[in-house]
Amino acid sequence: MRLKAKAKINWSLDITGIREDGYHLMDMLMQPVELHDTIELLRSDCLSLSTAGHPLLKADDRHLAMRAARLLKDFTGYSGGASISVFKRIPVGAGMGGGSADAAAVLWGLNQLWGTGLSLSELEQLGLSLGADIPFCLHGGLTRTRGIGEKMENLPCGRLFPLVVIQPCRGLSTRDVFSLFHMTDELVHPDTDVSSQALAAGDLFPLRRSLGNVLQPVSIRMRPEIGVCIHKLKESGAEIALMTGSGSAVFGVYRTMSRARTAFSSLVLQWPSAFLTQTSLTSIELEDLSE
Repeated sequence: MRLKAKAKINWSLDITGIREDGYHLMDMLMQPVELHDTIELLRSDCLSLSTAGHPLLKADDRHLAMRAARLLKDFTGYSGGASISVFKRIPVGAGMGGGSADAAAVLWGLNQLWGTGLSLSELEQLGLSLGADIPFCLHGGLTRTRGIGEKMENLPCGRLFPLVVIQPCRGLSTRDVFSLFHMTDELVHPDTDVSSQALAAGDLFPLRRSLGNVLQPVSIRMRPEIGVCIHKLKESGAEIALMTGSGSAVFGVYRTMSRARTAFSSLVLQWPSAFLTQTSLTSIELEDLSE
């Protein structure tokens, strides 16, 4: 079985509070994009993992893909195993949910391969114990996600948008970003209701005025290159340029794929970690092995 494990972007990210256990309460608009890692799964007597595409990601028991496989095996009592191969394309430490996408694809794929019969809702609950983005990476679509990632509301999507995604600097620690966020006095909240309506209509004008990411100013303080990149995306013709998650990746939204392609051809010369992609409605996609 070969799967596309798709990255995600945050159209909007707001923090609405903190639970007693320290977890932040979020209000986010999230959507998959076509940029993806490739996951290959093969039945085996035991669990094993191999990785390629990124030199810093080690194929050991700490990898989210392996942790997801062990979690599913232990939860269901499945006696066999699988050979898992992960080829990375999604940038690491970028706020695009790359590790979560891999874990989600492994949960979904092994549930099929092993015939363990869990529902999507059960897989989402299982995934939440590993990471807050995993339920969304299983769920897909355009969603308004609240709580710590477990409350997802499906939203209508008026159109798919061409994107240029850039990681202009090294990755950021989510923990470090949140720590600095609590020291920030000035906070501008996005208008998530208006953004939801604009995405449903596929209308860029109200979207430009309502989107926001409350972590973006903090991440720019930590990595000024993020702010520089956002400015360059706008100069290149992006209708919207915004950081996703806690960074360090940013994305530019273009009216047409032709405009996005032209911008990409120029921007990739300055930032080799640039990707031409578009939004998607599916987060996991089964590939045809006969091709």
